[in-house]
Order: sequence, then C-alpha cells, then structure tokens
Amino acid sequence: MFHDWKAAIAAFALMASPALAAQDSITLGMVLEPPSLDPTGNAAAAIDEVVYANIFEGLTKFGPDGAILPALASSWEVEEGGKTYIFHLREGVKFHDGADFTAEDAVFSLDRARAPDSTNPQKTLFEGIDTVTAVDPKTLRVTLKAPDGLFPFKMAWGDAVMLDPASVAEEATKPIGTGPFKFTEWKQGDSIRMEAFDGYWGEKPALKTATFRFIGDPTAAFAAMMAGDVDAFPIYPAPETLAQIGADPRFKVIVGTTEGETILAMNKAVPPLDNVKVREAIAHAINRQELIDGAMFGYGIPIGTHFAPHHPDYVDLTEKSAYDPEKAKALLAEAGVKDLKLRLALPPTPYARRGGELLAAQLRAVGIQTEAINMEWAQWLETVYKGKDYDLTIISHVEPLDIGIYTRDDYYFNYNNDALKAVMAEVNTTTDDVRRSELLKQAQTIIADDYANAYLFQLAKTGVANAKIEGLWENAPTPANDLSKVHWTE
Repeated sequence: MFHDWKAAIAAFALMASPALAAQDSITLGMVLEPPSLDPTGNAAAAIDEVVYANIFEGLTKFGPDGAILPALASSWEVEEGGKTYIFHLREGVKFHDGADFTAEDAVFSLDRARAPDSTNPQKTLFEGIDTVTAVDPKTLRVTLKAPDGLFPFKMAWGDAVMLDPASVAEEATKPIGTGPFKFTEWKQGDSIRMEAFDGYWGEKPALKTATFRFIGDPTAAFAAMMAGDVDAFPIYPAPETLAQIGADPRFKVIVGTTEGETILAMNKAVPPLDNVKVREAIAHAINRQELIDGAMFGYGIPIGTHFAPHHPDYVDLTEKSAYDPEKAKALLAEAGVKDLKLRLALPPTPYARRGGELLAAQLRAVGIQTEAINMEWAQWLETVYKGKDYDLTIISHVEPLDIGIYTRDDYYFNYNNDALKAVMAEVNTTTDDVRRSELLKQAQTIIADDYANAYLFQLAKTGVANAKIEGLWENAPTPANDLSKVHWTE
C-alpha cells in the first residue's frame, strides 16, 4: 500500500498500461468490491455500479438525466386510472445463455421479487402488485392493488431487473442477463470483467470489453489514474487531488449530482436514541460544512432531510438542525442524559472514515463520546443493515426517491411514525403529480421534525476520466456505470 503519492506515481509509471493499448476496451476504478452480482438479492450499491444496464436490464431504466426510459418494454399502456399496466416487450431479446426473453420470464422475475420468502432488498417496490400475467409471449399485464403513477419508476430500479429462471440460482457469482455486456470473469479482491454480447437486441456498444478494478485506497486510486492503469474512476475517492488531475490535459474531471443522502443514522431501538431530544441534540452538535470541507474537500450540499436537493420537490430544512452546540448541550440536560457513549460504525468509504473522525470530535464537544468501529462492507451489511447491531453509523443512501424506507418497521433505523406512513401510503397511490409533490414535502418535514436521523450532506459525484473517453454519466440518478454509450474519441 502506498502512502507517499510521489513514490506511488513513480512506481506505477514503470508499469505497462494495457488499458490504453486498445481503444475498444475500458478499465474503470471502483472503491468497493460488490459482495455479490445479483442486484435482486443484496442491498450493496456496488452491485448496480457493475451490472445495471450492462449485464442486467428491467422493463424500464433510468436515463443519465433521471428520466424513465423504455428498456425491455418498448412501451406501456396505463388502464383503470393507474391500476393496470400493459407492457409491450421487445422482439428478439435473448439472455446471455441463449434463451429467449418472454413475458413468462417477466412473470417469474416479478413474482419472485414479491414472494413471501423473497430476499429482495427493496421488496417494497413490489408490494403494490396484485397479479402478474403473460397475455402472450410479448405482452405483460400487471394489475396493482391500488393506482400507482410511480410504477414505471419502480420498475427501473436495479432490484427489478429481469432474470432467466434457468440461471437464477447462480446469479450471485455468474450473472446472466439480457444487457449489452455479458459477464466473463470475477477475480475476487481484484476485478470483474465483461465483454460485449453479440446477441444483444439493441444498439451494439462501442466497447468490446470492460473491466472494473477495485482500488479502495485514495492514494492508490490517484496513482492508478496518473499511470493510466485505469481509464476512469466514476466515483473518485481522492477529492483532494481533483485540482491536480484537472490541470493535466490527459484527464478530465466530471462533477455531478447523486441520489446519495449521506446521513448519521441513529438506532431508535437503543436508549437514549429513542428520545427525540437526544436525537435533536446530536443533530445540533454537527457542523455540516466542516464535514463537507474536511471529509469531502468541499464537494457536497448540506441537507436537512432525506431528499435530494436537485429534486423539484425538495424542501430546505437545514435550519431545523442548524449547528448549535450550546443548544445540543441544553437538550441533553433536558433529557437527563450525561456521560453518553455510543458506538459509531464506519463502513470503508472515504466519506465515512474521514467524516467519522470529524463527527466524533463534534460530538465530544457537547459531551458525547463515541467508539469508532471500522467495518468492511460485508461486515457493515451483516451487522448494521441486517443485524441492527449498532448505535450510530455514517452511510450514504444512493437509491432514488427513497424516503419511503422510513415507513419500514423492519428497517435498520428502527423508526416508526404513523403520520409518515399515512402520507407515504397516499404518495404510493396517487396519480396526481401536484398532490404527490405536496405529500413528499410533508414527508420530508415529518422526519426532519422527528430527527429520525441526522442529515449531513448530499454526496457529489466526483469522477475522473481519460480526456478521450465520452459517454460516462455526469450525474448518478441511480447507482450505475451504464457503458452502453461509452466510447473513445481520437
């Protein structure tokens, strides 16, 4: 592991740069290695960053601007005021194993996702489905329990991709989809490789091969870019070097938005975090701008609720939890809490590890001690996300429009608010855009007033790439590195 970036550059410069040898291949850097390659069975965003729109496809998909586009469904019709959707499936679609994709496969995929024993991490996306039927091989009818104007949006998530029943048992390690690329190799701890699928139904990608390399250390990531060992780092972990990379004509810096609400999640099942005054005290102890400057080198937007600032329905509620350490101390006194010590679980991402040190100092200043527990990603998913064995954790939720997670009783926040559930139930059934906007604003205010968590900042998408590469997403409306339009220029 390199700790001296000058030495790192010198060492990497001596190595060959095979990624630059052919202009129809690309090597992308990633901070986290996915724990699985099945997006329907694991919540890790790193899975979608590899497979979404590359290996797997759904009925619909997110475009680079967040628009909902046709994917395996070329079009759809809405009946019964939003209660029934008729999807018309594309002709000539094949899975990577050669099997034809039909409406029966779509029935299988959706029924599997919503089954009682489903392990889909976003099972709530499918809870509104009443029946799924194949009208004919290329026509799918989905009848919902109630009207839902957001159903095409829900079908665009990586958790809603279409699977081949014959290969579903091995998707985690040998994924087979319908996308423009097919999986070829996974070197555990090192890289994942895919190549263009000759039988793809749509426009063939310009790239013949793509490799995702896992480089978690920021210094090593910088060195790999400078040496040309990777061609692009769509989510670059060393923002402190962005100015230096941007000044080099070989590269370009790509700064955009993400759906990543970075939060200090609080386990409401652990006293005294079940006390709203204590949660409010923690929120007022936090200096968001200091976190953004210190952990993200200025990249990030302060948030006061679980909603993306670039969304048209966003409400700026940051003043509700403005930095006020004296108020934080007073609230702790009112709650009768002193000598509080809490466990702070930190996943391996730079925003969590760097932010954790700053946050611990801010909490210490108001009398709250923290025990930092550094976790690898698989451990965080198992202990915090699944096991709910934590007090505090810093994490970025990168799924689009995901405020509905606060209505899930089994979610790792252990949060329960009946007023919010009523609002979100109407969000999920209304087909009136104006009313939905009003409701989403209400939902944001409810969780901000309740200090359901402490809201830190919206994660920026800071990427770097070889200057000759075009087609990478600037923004991240969903966790993805869609390579279908990526190409090299001369």
